[in-house]
Amino acid sequence: MALADELRNPIHPAARAVYPHGTGQRRIPPMTDMLTALAAPFDPDIISWRVGSTTQAKDKGMALGYIDARDVMERLDTVVGAANWQDRYEFHGPRTLCYLSIRVDGEWVTKADGAGDSDVESEKGAISDALKRAAVKWGIGRYLYDLASPWVEIEGAGRSYRIKASERQKLVAAARAGASVANRIAAERATDGLSAAADHAIAQMSRCKTPDEFKAFWEPNKDGLKAALPELEWRRVLKAKDVDVARLTAAKTETPFDQKEAA
Repeated sequence: MALADELRNPIHPAARAVYPHGTGQRRIPPMTDMLTALAAPFDPDIISWRVGSTTQAKDKGMALGYIDARDVMERLDTVVGAANWQDRYEFHGPRTLCYLSIRVDGEWVTKADGAGDSDVESEKGAISDALKRAAVKWGIGRYLYDLASPWVEIEGAGRSYRIKASERQKLVAAARAGASVANRIAAERATDGLSAAADHAIAQMSRCKTPDEFKAFWEPNKDGLKAALPELEWRRVLKAKDVDVARLTAAKTETPFDQKEAA
């Protein structure tokens, strides 16, 4: 496999849907792109909120953000396609285990987690919660664990409490801020990965002992590197390339080189 294929630039996660279905046969994205797309933040407007801890007066509560099982299914359908994921459940007393599998390079890869009975429709709620927990293992909604939990006004709802409708904009703002942080972290990780990719290419060039060996590495990879790397990283690779070309040409000149690759 060419180095360029290994260094495919990961997409920047977006709060909206990624990898739209389009038409024709669906292609499963490369592993790095797939994991990035699965972990992309959700649209802040679809984040649901429930009441956690409350004040003694029961007039305010801590808002906890979450997604429901349908959001998980939609994300899986969007990123890998409905035919490329499956879920299986086991029941051990009050605990439900979900085995969530995704087809990767023709092989099924499984991650599992479990949940106990919930307060609403215990078995159905446990299945949904187990699916969401297993999905977190794939990165889906994981950023929600770091989401701010603002104190909001609440009101009675039967034997429980609910968040007042007047607090909706505060919660959307909190979800939007959480998505922004998650996107920034993902972008930093992508940049770090591309810097490492440039370092890897530079190290490969420095190991070449002859012009022919260098050419065998450079020719099939230069276009992919240029496309994948940010301009500064690409220029860093070019500078190292010129140094190695000069080194090898000085030692042996049978193979000519163009020392100035177009930026």
